[in-house]
Amino acid sequence: MRPDGGLGAGLGPREAAALLLDKIRQGNGYARAKKKRFGRSASAIKVATLVLSAASTVILGLQNLNAWAGLALACVALVTLLGAVEPFFNWRSRFVLMEEAQYRFQRLADDLEYLVASTATDELTFDQLGEIFGRYQAIWDDLSRTWLDHRREPAPLANA
Repeated sequence: MRPDGGLGAGLGPREAAALLLDKIRQGNGYARAKKKRFGRSASAIKVATLVLSAASTVILGLQNLNAWAGLALACVALVTLLGAVEPFFNWRSRFVLMEEAQYRFQRLADDLEYLVASTATDELTFDQLGEIFGRYQAIWDDLSRTWLDHRREPAPLANA
């Protein structure tokens, strides 16, 4: 499809290369946005778990204060809850998956730009572009398959 929404019928190799490069960059942008979101989520859970765990340990050390002991117990309960939530959503694994996809999209875009820049206008062929497009589809296939595999796996135990 063309960026304006129409089909790219009858395009020459250069126009097809530009269209493919646009699609690769869109894929890279998708992976970048997801990577950022998953990285923030994974970091927030880790920091929250660390803060609550440290706070509960310190507060339980102040045994003379019943209100503090209650607060510490709540912190321990939240740490347990976060410890169960993080493996379920598996943000870190998803963050790494998007990091890999972003790398592969960027590498593919670089290869396509080099191919177009180093090939004379009348020598660029659809066979050359077909190889790049095949790699583009393989990236999406790998990303989708890995994503589904991660979602199918049971959440790992927090202590494992």
